[in-house]
Amino acid sequence: MQPSGARKNRAKIHLHRCRQARNNQSIISTSPARGEHETQRIILASCRVPASLHPPAAAMIPLSLLAVALVFSIAGADALSAYQISCGARSEEVVGDVTWDPDGRFVSVGNATDLHSSPGVLPVLSSLRYFPDISARKYCYVVPTERKRKYLVRTTYFYGGFDGGTAPPVFEQIIEGTRWSEVDTAGDYARGLATYYEAVVLATGKTVSVCLARNAATKSSSPFISALEVAPLEDSVYNSTDFGSYALSTIARHSFGHSGSAVSYPLDRFNRYWEAHNDGTRTVESQASVSPMAFWNKPPEDVFRRGVTTGGGDESLELRWPPVQLPAATYYLALYFQDNRARGPLSWRVFDVAVNGETFFSGLNVTTAGSMLYGAKWPLSGQTKITLTPAPGSLVGPVINAAELMMVVPLGGRTHPRDVIGMQGLARGFVNPPADWAGDPCLPRRNTWTGVTCTQGSLTRVVALNLTNFNVGGTISDTIANLTAISSIWLVGNNLTGQIPDMRPLHHLVSLHLENNRLTGPVPPSLGNLPRLQELDVTNNALQGTVPSSLKNRTNTVILP
Repeated sequence: MQPSGARKNRAKIHLHRCRQARNNQSIISTSPARGEHETQRIILASCRVPASLHPPAAAMIPLSLLAVALVFSIAGADALSAYQISCGARSEEVVGDVTWDPDGRFVSVGNATDLHSSPGVLPVLSSLRYFPDISARKYCYVVPTERKRKYLVRTTYFYGGFDGGTAPPVFEQIIEGTRWSEVDTAGDYARGLATYYEAVVLATGKTVSVCLARNAATKSSSPFISALEVAPLEDSVYNSTDFGSYALSTIARHSFGHSGSAVSYPLDRFNRYWEAHNDGTRTVESQASVSPMAFWNKPPEDVFRRGVTTGGGDESLELRWPPVQLPAATYYLALYFQDNRARGPLSWRVFDVAVNGETFFSGLNVTTAGSMLYGAKWPLSGQTKITLTPAPGSLVGPVINAAELMMVVPLGGRTHPRDVIGMQGLARGFVNPPADWAGDPCLPRRNTWTGVTCTQGSLTRVVALNLTNFNVGGTISDTIANLTAISSIWLVGNNLTGQIPDMRPLHHLVSLHLENNRLTGPVPPSLGNLPRLQELDVTNNALQGTVPSSLKNRTNTVILP
């Protein structure tokens, strides 16, 4: 049976198996079980993209979990090399069959503490790390990743009165240099719940950074975090999103008709939480299994075991989902369906899908093999209503099993990889660098590293470095030569040792001040070849030799002494 209205559809369909997309259209084939309708090919138009995409960070919606009966007891994705980090823990913690790592090797700042006033809380939530240093612009975890791979990142917060107060502080979280969301866990904590936030991002380098930062609402307390998880995803998962330009932030992920605990690992191989959603709508149980591997997003088989439907073929099904008011933004929406009846010639259902009264897909033909619809960029705001309308003459009503909704978050730009490598090398070489010297050195713009000045634009560059009198020790890494856009370097009045590195690639360098340190070795002759250098001061060090002739012969450079 050919689905009708294919040219009008604004969602794309993935029915069991998919072929490669070409010419900006999705070319899809179904692969029904024996005795069902014939194989079809459907060509669907792409979705529209609204002009405004970026909602305020404070509008992000947190997700909540029971703090005691938490699904951490089954969560984990060790087979996929996920990092599961228990923040503030001093040693490994085993919950069920999952090992949680202490956070010491992923973060270098903050204070670890135990929540002695919260008996019965799972070990993962019985400790946390908080960040009292008000001078730092951000506090970052840095987790190893595989370059150009997508990752599911989840942060979890359980306050536990660590600061002696009665309500948790409000602050911001940052992922890979992009402001992700405001963290406000007060409502959940008052109900004995932990709060988690989840995003999908592309690792552009060998690490992913997740940072916390103060904002005007933080007041007198400190940002904190209880757990951090970073799990790799397969290439097909959420593959309609351009992760070079966007991230996805989870708003809701539900399994309809279910009750009780969330479906997670090992049923979901990526450790996603499919929370139960049962609003009293008629529930049906599946009579046939579904293969998760047949779907791009790899939903767990368990979310197809139940679904919701109507009492007859002449009734539409209306779901007010997700059960929250959405901020005006663009969203990724995925819906999952399966005919719950036993396989046979009539085990299919045809119905239309609408979102807030607009056609999402017309003539969807759902079989026991299962179907998935998705809209990669769908504008939503306020209360959302999903309506499933059966085709005329249908013997049974429409059915839906699960859904995911994620906000499409534009990335806040990129710092030039050369500069990131250069600054990270400096941070590794320094002893006692500023507390915020981790993560992206330039982004977000109000959370740059202390002492670092950057350009604005789509590809950000480091143009100045000033750590005068910061009591920084260690050595100046050779990676400083990566900062090819820098014009000013002031590392005055510290405890730096070792030699002055070769800086010959720094053609834009105008001033170099290294006085009042403990540097040794010669002054590099290559400094005399820097075309724009006008100031050089290396006094009060333990340097050997004389000023190179390449510097003495310059007429436009002031050399001290």
